[in-house]
Amino acid sequence: MSVLRFLVALPCLVLCSSGAAEEPAADEAKFLGNIRQVTKAFPRAGEGYFSPDGKSIVYQAYPLGYPFYQIFTQPLDKFEPRMISTGRGRTTCAYFSPDGQRILFASGHTDPDIAVTEKKARDEAAQGGRRRYQWDFDPHMELYVVNLDGTGMSRLTDSPGYDAEGSFSHDGQSIVFTSTRDGDPDLYVMDADGSHVRQLTNVDGYDGGPFFSPDDKWVIFRSDRREKDMLQLHAISVDGKHDVALTDNLSQVNWCPYFHPSGKSIIWSGADYSRGPMGANFDLFTMDVDWNDTEFKGGDVQRITTHPKADVLPVFSPDGQQMMWTSNRTEDGTSQLYVADWLREAK
Repeated sequence: MSVLRFLVALPCLVLCSSGAAEEPAADEAKFLGNIRQVTKAFPRAGEGYFSPDGKSIVYQAYPLGYPFYQIFTQPLDKFEPRMISTGRGRTTCAYFSPDGQRILFASGHTDPDIAVTEKKARDEAAQGGRRRYQWDFDPHMELYVVNLDGTGMSRLTDSPGYDAEGSFSHDGQSIVFTSTRDGDPDLYVMDADGSHVRQLTNVDGYDGGPFFSPDDKWVIFRSDRREKDMLQLHAISVDGKHDVALTDNLSQVNWCPYFHPSGKSIIWSGADYSRGPMGANFDLFTMDVDWNDTEFKGGDVQRITTHPKADVLPVFSPDGQQMMWTSNRTEDGTSQLYVADWLREAK
């Protein structure tokens, strides 16, 4: 979670759309059916999440003429985007509340020098800067919730540094998020109204992109604690007592893990970095998982996508029958959101 919720510089993910279904490659057809593009007309879009009823999505996209992501909602079956963020500053990591009535997201719109920040970004773009994607830990980023139409915004965090990458527990009582309030990016949990904040991880390096397990007893996340930028997948119990590494391959970057609602597997994006980031291509993988109160175990791993373009930030619909992800497999090479029928769990 992080526009595109990522610490490491990636090959630039930018975007467009046709909306027509495409035939999956033979290898992908075992897992994905009826692939279709669901965003268009933005210079760049991604990191989408389903509403609890599966009928709409929330995501981040670059409005035409503006240098930072803003947050949009739209029906899943038609391109009718509505901006629900303020239209200023960096935004990221939007997520529906379990009752479907509110949206959580992070925003830097309170930056006191926002005009300067925007001008710098425009100047860099005009000069061809930032050719590869890189996420900034904006120190003005805070967490907010809003109504589905963007009204009734309420600020949940107010601390020095970056507060972002938030998601709700399934019972709606808690939010897990990433914060730099103690000096480096760690995981925190708070009540859904922003109260009772407690630190969940406290290890040197970056911990981010957290999501609760379907029973809310564990949190999966990404971390580069072993080697800077070489993200690996972890799970930690919500009491912070048990922290388990699910991947441990420092020649591959593994990030953006997400649970299937069945609780039987997780999905994520990984790429071979043994020869460095140039030429590394991100594909989607799944891992069977099992856990109890004190143990979390990973099992068989399968590769889901084989496309020559990047596939990242996969999530599942609440019924587990669809998968949405961000990809630049578009005709013009720009990154957009795609949805496909998910075939794996049914087999």
